[in-house]
Amino acid sequence: MDVYSHTTLLSEIDMSDEGRDIALKGADGDYCGWIPYSVIMKEVWKQWKLTKAFYETFLNSVESAVTTVDSNGNIIYLNPTSEAMYGIFLNEVCGQSITNYFEKEAIVLMSTMKERQGVMSKYNQPHPNVHVLITTSPVYVGEEVVGGISIERDITEMVKLNDKLSSTTAYLHNLESATQKQQNLSPFNKIKGRSPVLKEAINLSNKVAKTDAAVLITGESGVGKELFAEGIHKAGNRSNKPFVAINCGAIPNALFESELFGYEQGAFTGAIKGGKKGKFDAAKGGTIFLDEVGEMPLELQVKLLRVLQEKHYYRVSGNEAIPTDVRIIAATNRDLEKMIDEGSFREDLYYRLNVISISIPPLRERIEDVPELIQLFLTEFSLKYAMPIPEVSPEVMYSFIQHPWQGNIRQLRNIIERVIILANDNEVIKPHHLPKNFMKEHKPPALQRQFENIEKINGQGEEEIQYALQKTYGNKAAAAKLLGISRATLYNKLKKYELL
Repeated sequence: MDVYSHTTLLSEIDMSDEGRDIALKGADGDYCGWIPYSVIMKEVWKQWKLTKAFYETFLNSVESAVTTVDSNGNIIYLNPTSEAMYGIFLNEVCGQSITNYFEKEAIVLMSTMKERQGVMSKYNQPHPNVHVLITTSPVYVGEEVVGGISIERDITEMVKLNDKLSSTTAYLHNLESATQKQQNLSPFNKIKGRSPVLKEAINLSNKVAKTDAAVLITGESGVGKELFAEGIHKAGNRSNKPFVAINCGAIPNALFESELFGYEQGAFTGAIKGGKKGKFDAAKGGTIFLDEVGEMPLELQVKLLRVLQEKHYYRVSGNEAIPTDVRIIAATNRDLEKMIDEGSFREDLYYRLNVISISIPPLRERIEDVPELIQLFLTEFSLKYAMPIPEVSPEVMYSFIQHPWQGNIRQLRNIIERVIILANDNEVIKPHHLPKNFMKEHKPPALQRQFENIEKINGQGEEEIQYALQKTYGNKAAAAKLLGISRATLYNKLKKYELL
């Protein structure tokens, strides 16, 4: 008979001596109970069934694919997600070696148990058409590895979409470049507006385009930073070479290095034969655009900095130094200097990227461009949805000109698409066509100051009328609204000052 304290937990009992009953001692050292071995086994059996029920329920509730194996690599459990991902079923494969269903080099779980070292969110390609982020861990009983567990998140669609997006973007860029040359269009023709602050940004971009200097484009989300990057590429000496855009905030950390630099055959379990080229290979001779560069993980910032300094890079698991022949243009909507102070962005990388800085003004700082952009988007979406181009009422034009546009051009474009969809044929766009909260938003103080001169003049002179027409891009109904006079009065004054 084994002796234990009356406070001992079942999990603390040494079951190596099979068949032995247990005597319990109280706090005072006197015996206070006796438990037959048969009772102990009943409780163990009950707890095992409870544990198994929670274990299976947990695994079946996990959205990721979960696989467990014993120490020999024989399959113990597959959850439904794993069955669906790989087309194998637990009742058919339970007890069989996992190597019967996957190539040995693609099974991270086996190396996990052999090396007693798990992995966390590592990219893997266990099947030719399946891409996952895998987390594995060996299972211990004491010091002995008795099995392993893997949790795999399916990122196949993300990888395919990224590859398709890259190839499509490259194709469209080549097509646009050819069209642009045929029609003799400006490299910055896709950027619409005539405001002085926008022209200043375009002129600076055009000036630096002829060099190979690194450019950092800053500006709020939705201002068109990628259009400026494309314009700089098209206006430069590398215009006939690829323009490769990378959204640093959209690629999982585990994929980032291989996406940027590629990998050699055998770089990791499941790597495709022959390896894979990265974005630096794809952009050879051209331009790499690092969009949302502030989202780049710190460990990748170090590697990118080394590439910029040493002018060569290595593929993942590669030993050959590959010379770089690309121009780097980066963009961000974040305050990188603040991120440097917080320790989330490297100062040395910042200065490498920020040789030339171009700030793209938000829409609220070039409000005179709003009417032109409205007409542009009205035409675009009218053609897209096969509808006539509607007229915009003075009230709507006035509210558009006053709006703070926190979402910038992207927000304006989305709203125009909305009104085109909701308006009937030949219907004038009025406030009820706009989103519910749109008219309730207040203009910021800076915008208020910009318009307070117009709102005070009340249409009392030629100079004021010209200013109002300039601000509304020639829209007479909106200009009359701004001046606080009727449309007929405005026409009379235009005739009086010979402005018609």
